[in-house]
Amino acid sequence: MLITPERVGATVSDVDVRQLNDDATTQLANAWAEHGVLFFRDQELTPDDHITFAERFASIDVNKFFKPVETHPKIATVLKEADQQGNIGGAWHTDHTYDQIPARGSILLAREVPPVGGDTRFADVAAAYDALSPGLQKTLESLEAVHSNEHVFGKSAQYNREMGDRLGNPEGVGNAVHPVVIQHPQTGRKLLYVNLAFTRYFVGWTMEESAPLLQYLYEHVGQYQFTTQFQWDVGSIAMWDNRSTWHWALNDYPGHRRLMHRITVAGEALSPATS
Repeated sequence: MLITPERVGATVSDVDVRQLNDDATTQLANAWAEHGVLFFRDQELTPDDHITFAERFASIDVNKFFKPVETHPKIATVLKEADQQGNIGGAWHTDHTYDQIPARGSILLAREVPPVGGDTRFADVAAAYDALSPGLQKTLESLEAVHSNEHVFGKSAQYNREMGDRLGNPEGVGNAVHPVVIQHPQTGRKLLYVNLAFTRYFVGWTMEESAPLLQYLYEHVGQYQFTTQFQWDVGSIAMWDNRSTWHWALNDYPGHRRLMHRITVAGEALSPATS
């Protein structure tokens, strides 16, 4: 197994994830924590193989809103049909930040991809945080933010209506409060824990007061030096750490179908960054 660091994340080659032993699993877990996102090619996984691979790292955290694979409810379907306009995940975000204990990460497997387009962008929020000024870092470390999914998955949310039967359970929406800067439990790195999709405002601030600083942070993290773009083939896998990365599924393949299977694995309570 060869792990090659990229500008963001790392590519894992010479491995069949169906055949991992304990030592290889530990090596991958350490690389996942260090690099934030790992990319694999040419993996021939059945749904059961996908579940077995995910459970090597943590228990599965079933998404409350995505339509599951009919025969394997632990796997979420991320689908855009050829005649549909909107896609799932089409903006910078990270998964499940609206939960009290957010998910550790997600493992996305390409089942059907368009001939061109449909890439996923990833951003490194650890490197982005390190590049901020000490003064802004200190300010951010003193803040908490409210994360919510009601405006995305709730009954009256435009996004939910656009997704149609690809999403469900609008009654499952909720809010959570998290530190704006957290500490990675394995690496100890400080991570900027806000995202465009689910972060609403800073605790003690109004939405109007919060918006300019949040927008600055979103633009900062989205810069070239903190991002990469992954081109999918059938059998490709991206496994990302939801605490240290963002992702964005590009919606640039009109008239084509894209089907992905996603498993999200459980995390632990977040810890605020310490000096």
